[in-house]
Amino acid sequence: MSEFITIGEPLVTFASKDPDVSLVDAMNFHKTMGGAELNVAIGVTRLGHSSEYVSQVGADPFGDFVKKTILSHNVGTSYISEDAGHFTGHQLKQLVTKGDPATFNYRKDSAACHLTKDVIDKIDLSGVKIAHMSGIFPAISDIAEETFRQLFKRLNDENILTTFDPNLRPPLWSSKEKMISTINELAGLADIVLPGIEEGKILMGSDDPEEIADFYLKGERTETVIVKVGPAGAFVKTKDGNSYTVKGFKVDKVVDTVGAGDGFALGVTTALLEGKPLKSAVLRGNAVGALQVQTPGDNDGYPTPEGLQEFYVKEGVSED
Repeated sequence: MSEFITIGEPLVTFASKDPDVSLVDAMNFHKTMGGAELNVAIGVTRLGHSSEYVSQVGADPFGDFVKKTILSHNVGTSYISEDAGHFTGHQLKQLVTKGDPATFNYRKDSAACHLTKDVIDKIDLSGVKIAHMSGIFPAISDIAEETFRQLFKRLNDENILTTFDPNLRPPLWSSKEKMISTINELAGLADIVLPGIEEGKILMGSDDPEEIADFYLKGERTETVIVKVGPAGAFVKTKDGNSYTVKGFKVDKVVDTVGAGDGFALGVTTALLEGKPLKSAVLRGNAVGALQVQTPGDNDGYPTPEGLQEFYVKEGVSED
């Protein structure tokens, strides 16, 4: 089994090729693939680690495209099932030269929404060292939430290290109250929680990094909280009270912020897989996030080991 595992919904993405043109007026599109958790899995393999992705697609051309594309990134597809009764999720994405692009999703009642928890018991977790969990998948349906919880339970029962990114998607939830209560409950099941300051304001009423960290350190299992504070980097606090900030990297031009948070997660995850100390892992998270915001795709900026080292040399830093 792979070193890393995650669960999510892949989205076939039709990305506009017309800069700063609305999706109404855009005429030229490029077919690619998105999905926050899948971005992390792809980045993990790009940095030299094995990863497995759990999901479900429809028995349609989009589903075949998803599986083919995932395999091309060397991500495992052993636990991607097929549902002939539902479609593969897809989206339209705007191309912008700054800020966040507009997206329009077709995912309600998709195949991934019907991924049942019985598939979780069939997963071989031997060899898995870290699992990344995200707040998106439990938001897409009640069935998906139940399946997500089942995987979380198995991971914790087997003492596999887990990271959790809230990854808020308010339109996917039935209400803001349901989103807040569910995300905060799920965060408490993770060893490492990765909120952003804007998420903190929504989820617990503060954008103060230490207050956010203290809130999530009350979780029954949580030992570490890493609060993403944008270009300034990340604030870290552990259950024993140790805290510090790891500075971010200045970039010349932000092209697209999509995938930056996923890049941060994969940076932290891969460094921990390599036995690096926590501070070095957060440094890597900042580095991968900085590389990603300088590219237009969801994961185009994720580096190879050689690319990461080149970035460190350029910035005059080292993980050691």
